[in-house]
Amino acid sequence: MNDFSFLILLDAALRGAAIALLLIVAIATLRRGRGRPAAWLGALLAVGAAAYAVCSSPGPHGDPPLWFAPVLVLCTGNAAVFWLFARALFDDSFRLKPWHTLVWLGLAVWPVAHVLGAGITTHWLVGVVVRVAVILLALLALVQTVRGWGNDLVEGRRRLRLFILIAVALHIAVTVTVELVFGHDHVPLAFHALNSAALVAIAAIIAVLLLHADLDSVLPVPVVAEAAPPGVTPAGDEPIDPGLLATLERLMAIDRLYRQEGLTIGVLAGKLGLPEYRLRRAINRGLGYRNFNEYLNRHRLADAKQALVDPAQAEVPILTIALDSGFQSLGPFNRAFKGDTGMTPTEYRKAAEGRNGA
Repeated sequence: MNDFSFLILLDAALRGAAIALLLIVAIATLRRGRGRPAAWLGALLAVGAAAYAVCSSPGPHGDPPLWFAPVLVLCTGNAAVFWLFARALFDDSFRLKPWHTLVWLGLAVWPVAHVLGAGITTHWLVGVVVRVAVILLALLALVQTVRGWGNDLVEGRRRLRLFILIAVALHIAVTVTVELVFGHDHVPLAFHALNSAALVAIAAIIAVLLLHADLDSVLPVPVVAEAAPPGVTPAGDEPIDPGLLATLERLMAIDRLYRQEGLTIGVLAGKLGLPEYRLRRAINRGLGYRNFNEYLNRHRLADAKQALVDPAQAEVPILTIALDSGFQSLGPFNRAFKGDTGMTPTEYRKAAEGRNGA
């Protein structure tokens, strides 16, 4: 057997292993995800990655048969699924909207048109545009991974951020770049084998992490859950120190530390003389918050509501109340306030004035 034949067989074996592992990941995610958007997006991402293992195989690529169109759709549209999965997993406030589907369709329509024989798809510029769009979506997913990392209080999700999304984002970016440089039909066989090995490694590690992860804590819940009673932790976890929770309550309720500009979890941990991971665990498992800004904003919004219903502060501008409560500008304050109460601060104040005048 010559080197060329060996590489062909090695590549096929690696791709087969990757496809099997990715399908296991998809099934396990759906079964354990309990219907949450991040779970079925993750399952769809795994299926799309398995389709990519088929689409990116070496060899001559002529006009594909009509039955192969669904595989091409899954493969090409997976960049949009990856971006949406990153948003759903790492942003607890994210909700899927109809226009998100249009992003996926914008990528998926290209292979369908190609299979149906639309001449425009054979133009080299169309292929470049699609591949550039794939890279941009991978970069957007990477940005979503980094954004909010410091404020994430869920330990399992913080670990998943680093490996799953950064590894997949870099894999997408590198493979698409290689195709742009060499051309899809002229990528050296050695690159195909390395690509297959990378897929197997990523799929295997994701499978192991997934089977050991507590998906109920990692995945966002469909509706906002009530904060857990102080000191209550999941079975088997290290108990949270009630004294630490009491100290946090004093710092927020009495000292109003949430008003301090530039307050981060690192700064707060330094004030308490604790490692960051212990403070994250206390706020997440002891108080039920998944994000540090969410924790601070609960206190800030309570402060603002109290000021807005105070007749003595009826003439104080909304901006002043927002800044005094710890918000850095009016825009984030308005969004957080309406998300919490369903009303703007002005509407909330007027409603309070109406009750007081009744």
